[in-house]
Parts: sequence; structure tokens; C-alpha cells
Amino acid sequence: MSSASVTPPAVRKISRRVQNIRISATKLMPMLAAKVGGCVSLGQGVPSFATPPHIAEAVCRALREEPSVGKYSLQPGMPALREAIAEGLARDKGFHVDPDTEIGVTVGAMEALLMAILTIVDRGEEVIIPSPGYASHAEQVLMAEGRPVYVPLRPADWGLDVDAIRAAVTDRTRAVILCNPGNPTGTVYDEADVRALCALALERDFVIISDETYDFMVFGADGEPAPMPFSPASLPEMRDHVICINSFSKKYALTGWRVGYVAADKGWMAELLKVHDAAAICAPTVSQHAALAALRGPQDCVAEMQRSLEARRALTCKALDAMSGHFSYVAPRGAFYVMAKYLFTGAPSPDVARRILEEARVITIPGGSFGPEGEGHLRLSFGGDEAELAECFKRLEAWAKDAR
Repeated sequence: MSSASVTPPAVRKISRRVQNIRISATKLMPMLAAKVGGCVSLGQGVPSFATPPHIAEAVCRALREEPSVGKYSLQPGMPALREAIAEGLARDKGFHVDPDTEIGVTVGAMEALLMAILTIVDRGEEVIIPSPGYASHAEQVLMAEGRPVYVPLRPADWGLDVDAIRAAVTDRTRAVILCNPGNPTGTVYDEADVRALCALALERDFVIISDETYDFMVFGADGEPAPMPFSPASLPEMRDHVICINSFSKKYALTGWRVGYVAADKGWMAELLKVHDAAAICAPTVSQHAALAALRGPQDCVAEMQRSLEARRALTCKALDAMSGHFSYVAPRGAFYVMAKYLFTGAPSPDVARRILEEARVITIPGGSFGPEGEGHLRLSFGGDEAELAECFKRLEAWAKDAR
């Protein structure tokens, strides 16, 4: 048979929604680092802590004694876990939900976020994202064929600019995503600003998707943990206008277990769970046992992690202060990130991050990946242990002396 008569293979047709999105820089930079070799990381937001022993032991015990661990749970999650989540929301945030109809256990907070966005956003509709903001929020809006609308945070303190959000709201605005404490900025929004945003949501009839993954990690002025940030879900009048999302990943060192939750009024939850059913059926049952042990077990492990992260924050700020000719920053009030503005070049942040990776062998995340206002910055995570952080900053300081 001649080559002329051979039918060429069908051209791969990639959907528009997939063509519109990309792998986040937080995942890409470690992949590039694996090729460079010998790198240390200020990159991906994974705390260095091991899963607490009492959680691991509870899971091992369940694996030995409960055959149901290897099977699907109920679609919205194990009843005992949903009850424990509801108790915590009422105790910590004054958000009272019915565990039977208003909580869904999810495959990490990422699935919960995607459930919310796919439920709320139709093609061409808008979601406001304070910028810099978590990169995957925008990618999920694009996956839903919506339009991310970036609204700058106040550059002096990365605070919420409610007036700017008001100016950005249109008839196509369906939601504002509020990540508090903030990733990548480490900001904690003032209660007055959050309340003002809630009032705007009621006035203009949009939803606040409240990503509260880092709510346990707030730094007080005296170096001790401070109270949790104010949650929009704590206001009864916001019942129909807030979807609350959280994760067990960071608070209990369960990143690899992939378990989180969404809490919302039952009218929302009935729709959210349709997406959950189509995407995942249920969160991994074994991971739900880990989450239940985390909530019901001793909390001293959380306090210990908080103290360690406070020490790592101090180390990070001290190191950046020593490089004040090369970087400026706003001291983080929460989470374990800082956005460092580089002063030694006007090059785009992906180029700067790539140079640091290849020349200093330190992983950083380009700030431009977190929205327009992140350009000119690098996100640095101080989730790693102190020895690795010290090595990171030793290399970065040596490199910065010759940076152009």
C-alpha cells in the first residue's frame, strides 16, 4: 500500500475548557527542580510535619477492625465525621449547619472549590479574585468557562479593597473568592472589610466562596497564635450567600490523604453534591477516618505545629531583612507564605524564579502566577523545616549578591 493511500490519524480534539487552563506554577517548579537536582525548596505549600501518630494509629486500627474502611462511604461523607465538622463550625465560627444536609466531605479543599465554582458559574459569567490570589482559583473558573476578574489588594498591606471590588461588580458577577488567611500573601483580612464585602454580596446578590484552609494559622503580635479570622459564614444573613470550604491538609498534616469539606445551606448543598457524585462519588473512606481522628483526638499537635511555624516565620523575616537591598515584603499575619518583591531586576517573575532555580538551586514560585499584582514578586513558603529554610536563605543570599 502506498503512503498516499494511508489515512492519517485523527487530529486530537482538546476541549476549550482544557485548552484554557494550565498546570499551576506551584506544581511546575518542583517538576523543573527534579531535573536540575540538588535543590532546596521555598516553593510548594506543604508543611514538613508528619501525620500525627494518634491519627495514623486510629487509621491502622480501623483498617484492622472495620471492613467498611475499604468501601465507599455515604456520598456526602461518614455521618460521624460530618457531625464532628458541624460541631467545630458552631464552636469556632458560630456557623450552625445540619450535618445531614449541609456538609459534604470532599477530596481535599480543591474538590470542594471546584464543586462550588461548577455549581455557581456558567459560561461567560464572572468571578472576582482578589489579586494576588491562589492560582488554582482562577484555573477552576476558567475550567467552568467563566471569567476571572482580578481586583488588586492594597499593596501596602495586601488588605482587601472593598471599594475596588464594588467597582468591579457587574450584572455577570456570580461570586467573589475569599481566601483568608491568604495564599500567597499571608494576609489576614480585617473583620470590618469582610463585613463590608458581605454587605456588598447581599446588595448585589453574589456568593462569597470562603476558602478557610489556613484559618488555624494566624500570628499574634506576641508571637502566639491569634484567633481565627472572621468568617462570612458566621453572619446569619449570609446563609444563602456563602459557601464555606476547608481542609484537613495543613492543620493536621494530612496533605497526602486528600480530605476536606464544604459547608453551605441545604439548598446549595443539594446542588454541590451532584458535582461531587459525578466527579468522585465520595472522599476516600480511609482518609475520612483520619479526619475524624484528627477532630476527635488531642489538639496539642496543632499547637506544636503553630509554634514551629511561628519560629519559621521569624527565621524567614530575619533572612529577608538581611537582604533588604534585594527584596521587600509585607510580614505575613497568617498561613506560611510571604510575597517577596525583588528589587534587583525588572525581569518577569517566571524568568527570575527559573534563574534562582538553575543558578542557586532554590525553588521559589513566580508571583505572576497568582494574578497581575503578583508580578515582580516571588512567593516563598516557610513550611519546610528550619534546617532546609536556613539552607535556602543561605543560597539565596549568596546568589542575590551577584544578581542583575
